[in-house]
Amino acid sequence: MHIRFDVPADPAYPGRVAAALASVRLRRFSYIGAALAAVGAIGLALSRGFSWGEQISPLWVTLIVGGVLSMLYWPWVRLRARRRSSGYAVEGAYDITDDNIMMRSGSESGGIAWDGVAQVRDTPDFWIVYVDRMPATVIPRWLMSAEDAETLRAHMAERGLLQRR
Repeated sequence: MHIRFDVPADPAYPGRVAAALASVRLRRFSYIGAALAAVGAIGLALSRGFSWGEQISPLWVTLIVGGVLSMLYWPWVRLRARRRSSGYAVEGAYDITDDNIMMRSGSESGGIAWDGVAQVRDTPDFWIVYVDRMPATVIPRWLMSAEDAETLRAHMAERGLLQRR
């Protein structure tokens, strides 16, 4: 297998990459925030039924506010990542073989050996490549030909990195 494709100098591309990587790392804040807000709402509702409820209400309101802020943290970071990275648009390329993934962006290049990849997650725009438990890079599917995308999908599934459709 040898897949090669170019990445145009699109100002929106670095933002999309940053948002995809940030969403993977920060999704847990939404879950934690939902749990905090739920505990706060239940506690506030229960405390209203007891005489001591007026003294404890600030605790429950704080949990609700903290939960809502935690849920809003993920979209805020994604938006900020898109804004900050839009100035980094440079031409690049991917060169993917049976042994590794080589990436070039501007004058810099780097690679990841398939042996070091722990898993690959499928998102609407990218395949997110993990080394250990950390997302290391993304592979943009829409920049590849359909045949190359299917070849790469089969290669990743064969290695046990990606679940078959």
